[in-house]
Amino acid sequence: MTKEDQVQEPQVQEQAPAAEQGPELTINDLNALKSIIDVASQRGAFKPNEMMTVGQTYSKLEAFLGAVAQSQPAQGSAQGA
Repeated sequence: MTKEDQVQEPQVQEQAPAAEQGPELTINDLNALKSIIDVASQRGAFKPNEMMTVGQTYSKLEAFLGAVAQSQPAQGSAQGA
């Protein structure tokens, strides 16, 4: 027996992640953000000079969520056929 036979290093298998996922943002997360903005604005959390940016962002978020809500029933009925 040689010295190499006596000392065996454990075999390390490198396993690649099945599908490396990045950060995920769901529709529920976006709805929660909309609610957070709504509550924060009611409580006066934003300075006057921030109100326009907050309002524009809120409007864009609301429009996006509305578009998603309209497209989901259409997808559901198409899949059921």
